[in-house]
Amino acid sequence: MRHEIDAVQTAAGDQVVLGDGRPDCDDDPVTGFFGDPSPGSVQATDPTTLERLFGHADGLLPLWIAEPYVPLAAPIVDALERRARSGWYGYEIRPPSVIEAFWRWAGARHRWDGSDLATEVSPSVGTSIAVLIDLVTEPGDGVIVQPPVFTDFKPIVRASGRTVVTNPLLLGDGGYTMDLDDLTAKAADPATRMLILCNPHNPVGRVWRAAELEAVARICAEHDVVVVSDEIHGDLALAPYRFVPFGEVAPGSGVRWAATHGPLKTFGLAGVCDTLLVTGDEAIRDGFRAMSSRLHLARNNVFGLAAFEAAYRAGGPWLEGMLELVSGNLQLLDQELPDPIGLMPIEGTYLAWLDLRSLGLDVPELTRWLADEARLALSPGHWFGRQGAGFARMSIAVARPVVAEALDRLTAAVERLDRRRRT
Repeated sequence: MRHEIDAVQTAAGDQVVLGDGRPDCDDDPVTGFFGDPSPGSVQATDPTTLERLFGHADGLLPLWIAEPYVPLAAPIVDALERRARSGWYGYEIRPPSVIEAFWRWAGARHRWDGSDLATEVSPSVGTSIAVLIDLVTEPGDGVIVQPPVFTDFKPIVRASGRTVVTNPLLLGDGGYTMDLDDLTAKAADPATRMLILCNPHNPVGRVWRAAELEAVARICAEHDVVVVSDEIHGDLALAPYRFVPFGEVAPGSGVRWAATHGPLKTFGLAGVCDTLLVTGDEAIRDGFRAMSSRLHLARNNVFGLAAFEAAYRAGGPWLEGMLELVSGNLQLLDQELPDPIGLMPIEGTYLAWLDLRSLGLDVPELTRWLADEARLALSPGHWFGRQGAGFARMSIAVARPVVAEALDRLTAAVERLDRRRRT
């Protein structure tokens, strides 16, 4: 599974040919990759997990986790193999070249200069958010989230003893926008101390424009609300959209901010790599460093170091191919989704946000219908907040035949539902 993704998938019979001409799946183009993607226990296909979340694991096509299911970038795999062959897995420093690789990538890809910013290492996005909540808020303080939004935000806030304050996104004919009037009202409450921003937004796929982010910075600066921007999907903006780091619009606004980054979502490295916390605020930098030192948050993993640097130094061509694959999969969904299922406009991420409201099923019925009738393990929209009810999130960083199979299953399930309603 080490060959590169070429710019476009090429048909070879019923299989998808990638890079070196070898099919990315075995004889079955749908189940081949999912059947044995790694020698470990893969969360997406773990029967116990599937049974707990979806009621059963029988014949489900698992497209519920936000990660790519395609052959990963050869330079990363090569770097890991070289590191394994070295025979040395003891204590190591983090060489400056690791962080330098990230900033070279950020400058080339996003025109973002980090020369005046602090860059700290963190085990995960969730770790960074939890630490920042402890640093800049007090128990009982309000933390704003913008549902429907990533499932982990609310539990982290509640586990920290803080209050979840919702600033729901507005859904109109053209897709989702921020409710800036409501954000202003929520931020004006003296008990509200933080906003967790998601850019690009998971699950709705918005890539926030500079003007939108500038408005957020202005509102939060006025009311002394710290912005924590989860930008872990930042490399996944789809053409013609451009990801704008919050750190690009923050200078001059007076807002206090930090942002999370890393190669996890971009390159499928959640099982091996750390993340980064970037900030232009000295107090946040110093507080995070102190907490990191106390909790040993920056202990090095030699394989993580190798994968991290290889991804940012040599992963660009692979990413371009993967993004083109995702764009093609979105086009296929848009053309072939059965009525009355819709596809919301997606500007970034490899997550399709399916609109199933017109099926007329309530939340429990829709959850069962997807798993039992369509045999799809998708993330039901209500997981992301009640504002997501009637939707479902589907990971589409997969080979084209996998999307085609999902479409076939949805079409057949809709036809069966229609027949039952007519009888």
